[in-house]
Amino acid sequence: MFSPSTFFDLDRTEHRVIFDHVEHVWSALEKISAYLQFRLKPAIFGKMVGKPFISNAVFIGRGTVVEQGAMIKGPAWIGEDCEIRNGCYIRENVIIGNGVVAGNSCEFKNCLIFDNAQIPHFNYVGDSILGHRAHLGAGVILSNVKLDHSPVAVATSEGPLATGLKKFGAIVGDFAEIGCNSVLSPGSLIGRGSIVYPGSQWRGHLPGGHIAKLRQEFSVLARRDTAP
Repeated sequence: MFSPSTFFDLDRTEHRVIFDHVEHVWSALEKISAYLQFRLKPAIFGKMVGKPFISNAVFIGRGTVVEQGAMIKGPAWIGEDCEIRNGCYIRENVIIGNGVVAGNSCEFKNCLIFDNAQIPHFNYVGDSILGHRAHLGAGVILSNVKLDHSPVAVATSEGPLATGLKKFGAIVGDFAEIGCNSVLSPGSLIGRGSIVYPGSQWRGHLPGGHIAKLRQEFSVLARRDTAP
């Protein structure tokens, strides 16, 4: 039910070996660090605009542009033809595919981003996996730690499913759209092609091809004082 192929086209990342022998998709998160440790060969083939901070444990592919003001601490593997914009903060154990936009005031940590995903404005992506052409609207947060710091469980129709992870943000499937200023609580699973409405606080599993609608009621009242 929660296998990697349920959420992702694994041909849309050159790092698909991370998903080998993985039953539940979130288990791949525990393999990112070791994968980078053994396979990362630091090199910079992209274009640097100004003087962004890039550590020695970083690979950057051809055609990628890293703007001044970005910080890449690494270990990190960034593919080809990406945009790493001013103010982007890439911490440890980050894998970014080809054609990805990682934008202003976005923070990444222990995550895998499939090809052509867009994370363009004011986003936090920690301990999460984003699929091919997944998109986070401005201000979307993938929360990765529970307030009581207990292990994260996935909320399912059959009850909570333990993950064994203390840090686990979200799985966002291929072509999924998360609306502006939404927060995905720890252990959220968003299926392929699904949509979460702007301003949502989502928790649990949203199956592929579904929409999570947020309905609000407004009271519109006349001002009692004199309008300006």
